[in-house]
Amino acid sequence: MLRRILIVLSLLAICLHTQADELENYIGNIEPILKANCYECHKTGKAKGGVNLERFKNADEIIQKGQLWLKAIHQIKSRQMPPDTKPQLSEDEYNTLVEGLDKILQSALKSKNPNRVVVRRLSHSEYQYTIEDLLGVFFEAAKHFPSDGSGGGGFDNQARALFMTPLKLERYYEAAETIVGRLQGDNQLWQKIVPFEYKLTWWQKLVNWMKSLFSDDYKPVNPPEKAATKIIVPIASKAYRRFLKKEEEDKLTNLFLSIYNHSAEVANPDRFNNSLAQSLKAILISPNFLYRVEEENEIDQPYLLSDFELASRLSYFLWSSVPDIELLELANQEKLQDSVVLAAQVKRMLNDPKSNRFANNFSSQWFGINKLVENKPLADPEKFPEFTPAIRKAMYDEATTYFYHILTESKNFLELIDSDYTFLNEELANFYGFQGSSGTDMQKTILADRNRGGILGMGAILTASSLPTRTSPVLRGKWILEQILGTPPPPPPPEAGELTEDEGSHKDVGLRRLLEIHRSKPGCQSCHQKMDPLGLGLENFDAIGRWRDSYGQVEIDPSGVMATGETFNNPAELRAMLSNKKELFARNLTEKMLSYALGRSVLFSDESAIRQLEEVLLENKFNTEKFLITLVNTYPFRYKINDSRPKSNEI
Repeated sequence: MLRRILIVLSLLAICLHTQADELENYIGNIEPILKANCYECHKTGKAKGGVNLERFKNADEIIQKGQLWLKAIHQIKSRQMPPDTKPQLSEDEYNTLVEGLDKILQSALKSKNPNRVVVRRLSHSEYQYTIEDLLGVFFEAAKHFPSDGSGGGGFDNQARALFMTPLKLERYYEAAETIVGRLQGDNQLWQKIVPFEYKLTWWQKLVNWMKSLFSDDYKPVNPPEKAATKIIVPIASKAYRRFLKKEEEDKLTNLFLSIYNHSAEVANPDRFNNSLAQSLKAILISPNFLYRVEEENEIDQPYLLSDFELASRLSYFLWSSVPDIELLELANQEKLQDSVVLAAQVKRMLNDPKSNRFANNFSSQWFGINKLVENKPLADPEKFPEFTPAIRKAMYDEATTYFYHILTESKNFLELIDSDYTFLNEELANFYGFQGSSGTDMQKTILADRNRGGILGMGAILTASSLPTRTSPVLRGKWILEQILGTPPPPPPPEAGELTEDEGSHKDVGLRRLLEIHRSKPGCQSCHQKMDPLGLGLENFDAIGRWRDSYGQVEIDPSGVMATGETFNNPAELRAMLSNKKELFARNLTEKMLSYALGRSVLFSDESAIRQLEEVLLENKFNTEKFLITLVNTYPFRYKINDSRPKSNEI
């Protein structure tokens, strides 16, 4: 007993000594540098960008807002802070600040925390694909249900965006009616669900009648509830993504029997089929179906997901749907936790056509191009009549097909930034001014002109980052900073003005000169120095993605000089420059993908997993397969904590 007390006291002494060292390091080394270089803009009463660094007085307070300080370190490492208009850090100041802050944050990450994955409703696309895989019925959920927003990371599968409302609940009841009605109305689909007709022979009817004469408690030959249970339980188990509990089986069977017994006037097999249909509706409106539920163990620390829960996380990540038979069988055999088995399943699932759902959902939301297929206003129809619904759809398909090809064929995420090919059909090729493509299907097309390659040369991205009547170098530059490099600029100051929309000025002066005038304001300069060169490098592409050489009177100059001194002369050189920013792209891609996989925002406690995934990308030439295998083996993907556990300060 005494030995245990001494060990605890020793550990406590080490902890206190470490905390004292961190406090001394912060007060003596880090805080003076922050005070000299950062507090002028980020202090109490003057928190630029909403960031007040002056309020942090010790290491514990920094750890409590770890995500904020990770972003601060990121800004310092990428030399975005201090801004060019302010004195720059010396080499010693830089190393002291970065290494000191990193040491404080790393000390907090030694205690692993997978964070909560809140019980969440199926997104509209997940609902649609789940119904399709479960029952074979195609149901366009997005057109039936009220639209959802996007949560952290900008994805629609985030728990905070998937709340339930009375209207949504009403629509789920209506959807269940519609889906089961279609199922019953399609004899081929119904026969897959009910592979026999429940119909008693004459002698079974006679035996049942004879038994009923002598006993009120007789058991009939071929009882209907037994036949129904053989159908209901497998469907419900797959719908709920786990084994059914005994009380759940009984509840569904009793529901069937109750309806069956109250419809004696209806002849079999209609009596059986109609009763079964009501049970299927009950499954489709059950919270166990509509919500992805993970059971909680009575453990006060992080613990592994069950095999069935892991199967569900995996299938909704890579297929946006329920686990298939193979995943469920592996889960039942408790083999899915084996890293070798898990890696084999990732490869199998990527090779399945259903992985195109993941490619489509993830890439379209990451790139912000869903508006092309949602018929939302984009280009001015009077100024750009060529921007037809068919072209909009082809642009969307180009980007999503390209991502799917990279995911499953080329297996190199870096090709998202730059490559010598794209996917075109005849109409889109003609729109871009290319020859050689034919037909309506998207075909891999080698690009002779390297100015159009990677996602930055695609009409979907170029149009989505433009204004209705013209291009916007600011929006395009901001898009690159946010979606490629993961370094979003702060919101514009209140005094920031707007560019003139006078078309004559644009033709006579050009956007480059107009932006130079705009960013001459002190409050606008630092952000526009980062955004404008990137956006201007894409100015040869008009507001709907077609190539052009001039605005009218003014020839387009796509060259640029970055704040770091890097230069480029055209879109091809811009993409080559961005391709060299591998660390920034790797981190941004990792954060986006991990957020999508977990269905929540990335938090400070995920930093160890993020760094692990970054290294996998950088060390394996951005290999898609190795990255995804590593992701599904990360701590936050494989582990969970109970909701009842006290919350940390990091949210």
